[in-house]
Amino acid sequence: MQLNHPELVDLLKKAYSAEKAAAFAYQGHAASVKDEMEKKEIRQIEIDEWLHRKEVLGIMNDYGISISKYYELKFHIIGKVISFSCHIIGWFMPFYFAGRLESGNVCEYFRMRQFFNALGITTYDEMLYEMGMKEKEHEIYFLEKIKTNKFLPYYERFFSWGNNQSFNNIDLDKKYPSDNSNHYCKK
Repeated sequence: MQLNHPELVDLLKKAYSAEKAAAFAYQGHAASVKDEMEKKEIRQIEIDEWLHRKEVLGIMNDYGISISKYYELKFHIIGKVISFSCHIIGWFMPFYFAGRLESGNVCEYFRMRQFFNALGITTYDEMLYEMGMKEKEHEIYFLEKIKTNKFLPYYERFFSWGNNQSFNNIDLDKKYPSDNSNHYCKK
């Protein structure tokens, strides 16, 4: 079966490759921090990103969607550059930009779910919900690390993410179950 939804197909291809970039970035991030617990936690986030990549590939394979060579190269380079930069930009910025990135990634999975549902496909609802929630957990993890940092208000003002702003409307303390989560990330 082929998906007749160009935006969904592109989102799947982009998410697949971007998960590799995120995993590479977290390799550098984990290597750059001194605290052993932070290293362990960031490595777990890297593992989560590799798992998401595998799950997205499974969906792509179900519909014969090919991997984008362009996205693979682009995100490979981005991930490696970010990974390297974590060693030279200090402690705050890798945590800040990881949280900001994860905040946006949350909605990728909820949009995929909405696109599939618009096509009458509910097979991936639970998987996409869980991936979106896991990305939200990552966002909260990174925010918790920096929420009292003196630089955060300035970065939040300039980059539109932080204690008072997010790129998604999910509150883990008031989380809706999968079957009642259609309002998440609506444009």
